Amino acid sequence: MSVAAPPLPRPTSPLKGFVGRFARNKGAVFGLIVLIAVIAIAILAPVLYPQSPWRMVQRPFLPPFTVDGFPFGTDTLGRDVAAGLAYGAQVSLIVGLISTAVALLIGVPLGAAAGYFGGIVDDVAMRITEFFQTIPSFALAIVLVAILQPTLTSITLAIAIVSWPPVARLVRAEVLSLKTREFVDAARLAGLTNSQILIREVLPNAVSPIIVMASLMVATAILLESSLSFLGLGDPNIMSWGYMIGAARTVIRTAWWLSFFPGVAILLTVLALNLIGEGLNDAFNPRLSRPSS
Repeated sequence: MSVAAPPLPRPTSPLKGFVGRFARNKGAVFGLIVLIAVIAIAILAPVLYPQSPWRMVQRPFLPPFTVDGFPFGTDTLGRDVAAGLAYGAQVSLIVGLISTAVALLIGVPLGAAAGYFGGIVDDVAMRITEFFQTIPSFALAIVLVAILQPTLTSITLAIAIVSWPPVARLVRAEVLSLKTREFVDAARLAGLTNSQILIREVLPNAVSPIIVMASLMVATAILLESSLSFLGLGDPNIMSWGYMIGAARTVIRTAWWLSFFPGVAILLTVLALNLIGEGLNDAFNPRLSRPSS
């Protein structure tokens, strides 16, 4: 009597496997929850606080958790700190996402061309990249914002300009490794042009490290924007977390909450993005992920 062979296990879809690996990283899940909360607050800010965050709504220096409707108190001019935090989340996310997107649009094509074509293209691209990397990023951002005048557009552009060199170097290294693989030779034998091979075959296989780096770049961009606003180089017409901390530095001993709550908001958002980046790295590269304790 023959025994029936056990049924073969169903193959796991790549997306399901990726989600499962990401979900096993508890820190990444926590970071994702925090980031979703920040995004929700930023989107709902006009609904939660329909009035301008610059408007005086109570007496100045109202301590937190003392009056209903003002959980985080008021600042030196009687403005609602909670409203400032909500609208500041919008500024941080907009600057972080747009500056990262612009940096990717500059760095990815430049790094891909340098790594794939080599020769003089590589030399010129890397010399330009090295020129930008010789200047401290924060100092260059300060100079650019000061020249262009502090507006949300100039701040975003300045952060993008100082952020693209690491992207170009990462993409160049990935393309140098991928262009020697067998599938590239097969595509070349199939008659595809260099541009088609680069766009259709090489770059899609370099997406995972770019996504991981992008998540970390958003966090860095938020820190840069907050630092510029803290120094008085933020857009004077827009409420931001960095501006709130900078405006409260002279009263930090008497009104601690004015610096504390924006600082916690920056800390949690940047920490969440870094945890998500770590989780994405583990999910994209399961063989390199650390064993769980």
